[in-house]
Amino acid sequence: MATIKDIAAKAKVSISTVSRILNFDSTLNVSEDTRIRVLKIAEEMNYVTLKERKNKSQNYTIGIITSYMERKELSDPYFLSIRMAIEKYCLKNNVEFKTLFLNKVITNNVKEYKDIDGIMAIGIFQEEEINVLKKISQNIIFIDSSPEEWEFDSIVVDLKYGSIKALEYLYGLGHRKIGYIGAKVVPHSNENGEELINYRELAYRNFMFKINNLKEEWIFKGYFNPEDGYKLMKKALKLKNRPTAFFIASDPMAIGAYKAIYEEGFKIPEDISIVGFDDIATTQYLTPALTTVKVYTEFMGETALNTIMERIKGERTLSKKIVLPVKLVERDSCQKIK
Repeated sequence: MATIKDIAAKAKVSISTVSRILNFDSTLNVSEDTRIRVLKIAEEMNYVTLKERKNKSQNYTIGIITSYMERKELSDPYFLSIRMAIEKYCLKNNVEFKTLFLNKVITNNVKEYKDIDGIMAIGIFQEEEINVLKKISQNIIFIDSSPEEWEFDSIVVDLKYGSIKALEYLYGLGHRKIGYIGAKVVPHSNENGEELINYRELAYRNFMFKINNLKEEWIFKGYFNPEDGYKLMKKALKLKNRPTAFFIASDPMAIGAYKAIYEEGFKIPEDISIVGFDDIATTQYLTPALTTVKVYTEFMGETALNTIMERIKGERTLSKKIVLPVKLVERDSCQKIK
């Protein structure tokens, strides 16, 4: 395969001149004849730039890093579905990948990951954790969070829109006493630290304030898992002024809430209407099937891969934040107030 040195020798010009001509440097002061001669020789010698060779071989390795422990992924299929979607599209596009967990990355020597061309980071990360990722690669895309938007690409879902649609749906069914069950949003390694902005809770608070019915006793927060959904709903059902409907910020929490409701002798949707968030696979098989806000995790994975590959291939330097749409999926867990 021809090199710049080979072309320079045949064209009888310097290596730097060839390099600047092949990179279409408009500031280079050479004659048009020299420029054409170099380009012609490069074509005759089938010269391929390093960037083009990399693109053609598609020999890339992506690090898929999650901000949570492996056991948490198993308890929340939402995160698992995002990772599986990413891996699926990596395989489809002949992109090698390594699935890593952040706690192991931090404790290991970053030199172990020198073959990684870019990082797809799923979840919420602290500043010191981001600094570790940057030592591995400057090509980072954050998925389901958006830190340092001026520096890194990110993909998030429209949590505000989805939450409002869920609340408007319940309002349209006549519900005014709407409760909220969600999670504290904190970086995984600092669960006792400062809580971050939770856009689902914020949308709920704003909505309930607008209808003049915001009550702190109707807001319950724990972690995004079935166990806390169960515990929090148990508490909610003990209220004297019990809500007639609940907006639950994740489907795994909603699954736990279902169990608590039935144990306490109530029925869904006759006594309590429920709307979840995520549309994980199991929600359509609950009894009754759960009305929820669908997050397109497959599209999220595809979009994330396309976006990080733009960075790796040098097609873009300006960071990009992508907000993906969500959709309310109406099933059987809600009914009108009689």
